[in-house]
Amino acid sequence: MERFAELLDRLVLTPARNGKLRLLTDYFATVPDPDRGYGLAALTGGLDFPAVKPAMLRTLTTERVDPVLFAYSYDYVGDLAETVSLIWPADGGTEAPALSHVVERLSHASRSDAPAVMAKLLDQLSPSGRFAAIKLATGGLRVGVSARLTKQALAEFGGVEIQEIEELWHGLTAPYSDLFAWLEGKGPKPENAAQAPFRPVMLAHPAAEADFSALDPEAYAAEWKWDGIRVQAVAEGGIRRLYSRTGDDISGAFPDLVEAMDFDAALDGELLVGDPRSTTGTFSDLQQRLNRKTVSRAMLADYPVFMRCYDLLLLGERDVRALPYAERRPQLAAFLAELPDDRFDLSPEIAFTSWQELDDKRCHPPHPVIEGVMLKRRDSPYLPGRPKGPWFKWKRDPFTVDAVLMYAQRGHGKRSSFYSDYTFGVWSGPAEDPVLVPVGKAYFGFTDEELRQIDKYVRDNTVERFGPVRAVRADLGHGLVLEIAFEGLNRSTRHKSGIAMRFPRISRLRWDKPAHEADRIETLEAMLPAG
Repeated sequence: MERFAELLDRLVLTPARNGKLRLLTDYFATVPDPDRGYGLAALTGGLDFPAVKPAMLRTLTTERVDPVLFAYSYDYVGDLAETVSLIWPADGGTEAPALSHVVERLSHASRSDAPAVMAKLLDQLSPSGRFAAIKLATGGLRVGVSARLTKQALAEFGGVEIQEIEELWHGLTAPYSDLFAWLEGKGPKPENAAQAPFRPVMLAHPAAEADFSALDPEAYAAEWKWDGIRVQAVAEGGIRRLYSRTGDDISGAFPDLVEAMDFDAALDGELLVGDPRSTTGTFSDLQQRLNRKTVSRAMLADYPVFMRCYDLLLLGERDVRALPYAERRPQLAAFLAELPDDRFDLSPEIAFTSWQELDDKRCHPPHPVIEGVMLKRRDSPYLPGRPKGPWFKWKRDPFTVDAVLMYAQRGHGKRSSFYSDYTFGVWSGPAEDPVLVPVGKAYFGFTDEELRQIDKYVRDNTVERFGPVRAVRADLGHGLVLEIAFEGLNRSTRHKSGIAMRFPRISRLRWDKPAHEADRIETLEAMLPAG
């Protein structure tokens, strides 16, 4: 367990991608089975301990530590796992249990005995071990490592291509002993036991202005880039699965689409709300369906989903990924003609003869749910990962608005000592006596130096506290103006302002701008799509 704790500590403190890869490959090379397999499962989201909840950990801690001291400590540290690990009254003097032992204890814990199990583990572990155990139990590692980066480290550890790992992944289970045996040359390659498996998706590079001088418009096809989520629909041998772009099985949240997958093929496309024959809903509509384990009949009726298809990976038993895009596209069109037209359609191509003509269309798309264009070289095969050249994404320029900082909350991981999550608002009401109404929250877009500047501003201008959140002075005569960039707006009944922002981030700190000159709610309302 201590070796896993050391890994998490070092990952948090290592910002560079290559540095994280070295830490992961070293962990896989030096930690024996089954601990390294359970570490792999933790890093890729493959472990779940429903009996352990943050509220239970807070209760456990306040039974052993003065509640006021804990509250002050939590407010200062900003991270529950770090606070509990440091304040827990035990020295970890006993021999630390192995990671596999911790996983086994937590896996068999019920809601009734989970507190005793967790307390005993925390008693046995050092502060860093306690931190790792809590992160493991609650599923929130937050160490700057994605599942794909972990798989990349596995590939480098074993000297294989990452797509080999990804195509095997859904047929493997923790602690992955067969996988490690193969990667170390001690056993055969595991067979892909999963039916209707995920295939690694092909990703696009962001298009830069300098790229177009070297690109021939005639060599590329263009499609609209729709604002949904990238999915892969796979149906083979009667098994149907819908995957996210990272390979997560999301079939349970979209039974209406899965029911319509009466075919033998693998399709790549965008999941959207609406009816492709008439209406396409916003990303806010799609969010009503995301991350749900069950979906009510009302939800299915109010927010039906469909798939706007981009590409064809498998047709029957034929793997067509090696064919050029110009050959895959007509096969996809013919295949989709046989599918239900309320659940599947073909992403239309955009006619253009020059980059300037395409740029004009990109800036003035025919539908508000379009966020740009995709460029696909006509001779390109379907390649896993993000190869430079075959595909580009050319997104619309973001919208911007000047808003006033209203609230700040501590971040997580290496940001846990900084106020790095910011709620901002715009003016509403009569011009002579306006009030700020919150319109969004952002936690990226600024440099480390700007983070330190905002953190100091928050501490110097706090007017009220609500647990880990600080209210910052914000009125007509005083306030920090933030230039917020975002991809679009939607109407929302969940927000007091009636507006929800898409991907808000801080693009500039407007130290020069007085708070009363920030934008008004009417500015945002004018940006809302019609309807």
